[in-house]
Amino acid sequence: MHASTTLYHGPIVHSLSLDELEYAVDALVCVSPDGIINWIERNVDTSEIQDRAASHGLILDGTNNAVEIVQLGGHEFLCPGLIDTHTHAPQYPNLGLGQEYQLLDWLSNVTFPREAMFSDSTYATAVYEEVVKRTLAVGVTTASYYASLHESASKILAETTLRAGQRALIGKCNMDRNCPPEYREPSAKDSIEATRALISHVRAICPAGGPTAPLVQPCVTPRFALSCTSELMASLGELVAEDPSLHLQTHLSENTAEIKETLDLFPDCESYTAVYDKYGMLRKGTILAHCVWLSPAEMTVISDRHAGISHCPTSNFNLMSGGARVGAMLDEGIEVGLGSDCGGGFAIGILSQIRDASKLSKMIALNASTSEPSKKRKYSDKPLSIPALFHMATLGGASICNLKDRIGNFEAGKEFDALRVTPGASPGFFLDVGEDTTATSGSKSRQERVEVLKRNFERFLFVSDDRDIADVWVQGRRVAGSRS
Repeated sequence: MHASTTLYHGPIVHSLSLDELEYAVDALVCVSPDGIINWIERNVDTSEIQDRAASHGLILDGTNNAVEIVQLGGHEFLCPGLIDTHTHAPQYPNLGLGQEYQLLDWLSNVTFPREAMFSDSTYATAVYEEVVKRTLAVGVTTASYYASLHESASKILAETTLRAGQRALIGKCNMDRNCPPEYREPSAKDSIEATRALISHVRAICPAGGPTAPLVQPCVTPRFALSCTSELMASLGELVAEDPSLHLQTHLSENTAEIKETLDLFPDCESYTAVYDKYGMLRKGTILAHCVWLSPAEMTVISDRHAGISHCPTSNFNLMSGGARVGAMLDEGIEVGLGSDCGGGFAIGILSQIRDASKLSKMIALNASTSEPSKKRKYSDKPLSIPALFHMATLGGASICNLKDRIGNFEAGKEFDALRVTPGASPGFFLDVGEDTTATSGSKSRQERVEVLKRNFERFLFVSDDRDIADVWVQGRRVAGSRS
C-alpha cells in the first residue's frame, strides 16, 4: 500500500498477443495507491498531463501531495516485469556446476546433495535471501519456485519472497522414491501432510482478499513422476481436485532416459503425459516444465486440459536434453512461458531465456522438413518473433501461472508489475548518437521516436543486463533496481 496515486509518463512497451507488441512513446499510466493500473492514456504530451489527469478526476495544481508524477527521461521506457515460470531456489549455489552430466546423473551427483543441505534452516535463510534479491535485480517480478522437500525451508522461502516483495508460487518438492535415502520423504502420507502444512502457512501469511492478488501463493509440486509413488501421485491428484484454486508444477519429458524410466514405472500409461493425466494433474494452473520430447498426441492432451508449458532452453542445451518444439506447442493452442530452470540452466533471470529460445527456434527452422505449409502451422518450424518471445516472458508466463487477469501487460485493472529500463549502463548496449526517445523531445516526430524505441527495446532483450534495469516494481511498490 502506498500513500499516493502515481502517474508514469513516457514510453511503454508491452505484449498484446503472441503477434503484437504495443510501443507508445507518450503514454500516461495511472497507478493507484494499492498498486493497480487505474487507466492509461496514449499520445499525451508533457503539456497535456494536467488536463488528461483532470479528465479522470486528478487535480495537479502543485498542492496535491496525493499524486506523484514520474517522468521518464533519456532513452528510458517501461515494460512489464519478467516472469520465471520454472526455477529451483535451492539450486542457485550450483550455478555453473555439473557441466559434464546429463539430467539423471546431474540430479544424483550435483542436485540432490545440494538440496539435502536445506534441512538446515539457517543455511536455507541465507541462500533464499540472496536468491530472491538477485532474481528481483534481473527483473523477475514473478517466480514459480521449487523449494527442497523440507517443509520448514519451504516456509522460509515463502516468507522471504513476501518480505522482499516478489510475487511467487512456492512449492515443496514431493519425493518418496528414487532419491537418495538421506534425501527422500519417509512416506506418501508424510509428503502430503507436509504439503498441506505449507499450503496453510502460505495462505496464512499472505491471505486472499482485498483489491490485489495474494503476492505469494502455494503450489503443489510433485518433482516428477520418477520421484513419486503411485500412492503419492494419487494423493496429490486428490489434493488439487478438492481445491481447484491450487497451482501445480512438475517436470515432463525433459530427457529420453527419464521418459523410459517413467514408462517402466507406470506400464499402464501410454505416454509420460498420460501419467499426469491419469492422476488428474493436467488442468488450468498446471505448469509443465521442459516438454522437450512430446509427441503430437501429447501436445493435444495438454492443450485440451488447458495446462501450460514452461520452456527452459538454456537448461535443455546445458544438460543435453534436446530442443523443445515451441512453435508446434503454440500452433496446438498451448500457452507457453519461459523458465530459467536454475541450476540446470546456468544463468539467472529471463533475458537469457529469450535469447536462447530465439536461437533454438532458428536452429529448428534450419533443420525443418520441406513439407507443405498448412493453416495450422503458423509458428511450427519458424523462428520465434520478438513479439512471441516477449509474450512468453510476460503475458504467456502470467497465463500459465493462472495470473493473466492480474499481471503480464499494462491493462487497466491489472497490477503494476513493471521495469524501468534505463539503457546504456551495460557494455553491450550501444546507443546511437543523437537518438532521443523522451516525451519532451521536439527534434523527432512521434513515429520517429517509436522507431527508436523499437530498436532500444530489441537491444534490451538481446544485449542488456541488470545494470540497465533502474527500477523494479511489484504491485506498485519499488522492490529493486540499479538506481541508487
